[in-house]
Amino acid sequence: MNTPILDFVKKYATGDISRFHMPGHKGKDFIGCERLDITEICGADVLYSPDGIIAESEDNATRLFGSGHTFYSAEGSSLCIKAMLYLASIGARNGKKRPTVLASRNAHKSFIYACALLDLDVKWLYPKEKKHLCSCNISAREVEDAISDDIFAVYVTSPDYLGSIADISGISSVCKRKGIPLLVDNAHGAYLGFLSPSLHPIALGADMCCDSAHKTLPVLTGGAYLHVSSSADSFYISEARSALSLFASTSPSYLILQSLDRCNAYLSDGYRDRLSECIEHINEIKAFISKTGFYVERSEPLKITVNAARSGYTGDELSDILRNDRIECEFSDDSLLVLMITPENRDKDLKRLKDVFSALTPKPAIIYDSGLFPEEAESVMTVREAVLARSETVSVNDAMGRICASPTVSCPPAIPIVVSGERISPKAVEIFKRYKIEKIKVVST
Repeated sequence: MNTPILDFVKKYATGDISRFHMPGHKGKDFIGCERLDITEICGADVLYSPDGIIAESEDNATRLFGSGHTFYSAEGSSLCIKAMLYLASIGARNGKKRPTVLASRNAHKSFIYACALLDLDVKWLYPKEKKHLCSCNISAREVEDAISDDIFAVYVTSPDYLGSIADISGISSVCKRKGIPLLVDNAHGAYLGFLSPSLHPIALGADMCCDSAHKTLPVLTGGAYLHVSSSADSFYISEARSALSLFASTSPSYLILQSLDRCNAYLSDGYRDRLSECIEHINEIKAFISKTGFYVERSEPLKITVNAARSGYTGDELSDILRNDRIECEFSDDSLLVLMITPENRDKDLKRLKDVFSALTPKPAIIYDSGLFPEEAESVMTVREAVLARSETVSVNDAMGRICASPTVSCPPAIPIVVSGERISPKAVEIFKRYKIEKIKVVST
């Protein structure tokens, strides 16, 4: 597969051209990548109205992912989430009505801020199984029971931060019967379309989804995709660029665009086989860790989620042990440790991980209070009113009864203990303290 953006920039960078255009470094090395860092000059195309190399590269990505169209983002999935919600909500706005989206509670804060910008109400779906703030398993039946006449779309985070995958196919069927679109935050699952069978949300019936390419693919941080299904409302594809540009910078990073472009060639050249082999190695490591007496949670293929507390450790304690052996994990807290692996990890990385766990001895389990879990909170203001209100930062000890201004979570995407516009309860204060959150923004009185 060709790489038109990468090829153009490389040719330009070696062309001995006097750069009388932005950026100000003029291609001179300060950190080493400047010669490849350009702006929208002649021939480089324009991200939000492409008719040249960017359009060609996006067409390549569209074929790879099997979407109706795949759009590039140089500002991560956060940009794509705003665009998805904008596109889905347009038809739901009638007069002064504030549209309502049905969403699983473990939403990334960019979703909440998008709702503030677009003035959307949210009807939250809480998990029946209260395991962890980063997990919110929602069934198709629960979605169906929660859909009411005022809902314009369903929004689901899958995979979640711990690696659980929702029943996208079942939820999609419900949404189709109800005549509303399904939007999926697939930030952690860009690779899922290259499994056999595909577990990508677009393949499973989602109308739109975002992928953070940089999380699981060899793409620079900030590279992401907005996928629109070929079976979705044609309006979404025709207006997607306008929706993206509404929230995006007018100066997209060409370093990120080159990286997305190069990834197309990577994905088209034996990636499925490399991915399959990598997953085999991960499964072997999961089995090995289990044999040492540590509990490995069920998760999507490229994550290893260790329930450290069940083996007598905190996740943070395990993280420190790993760090001392030159291993940096993705996430840890008082109970869990999360490791993310891709085909780009080296054999010695995996061996190092096995060596650490082989030297550890499980201890008696640490039991946490399962009752300390966010409850449905009292909504006092709209998300928009709270986010845009004058606010102040207070100690959690002084926050009880106040109205949350900014969502506070242990790690996004996770279940917010309290969402913007909700009143902070005594139980919420307890949970803040458990997760070592000492200060919170509240609406000024």
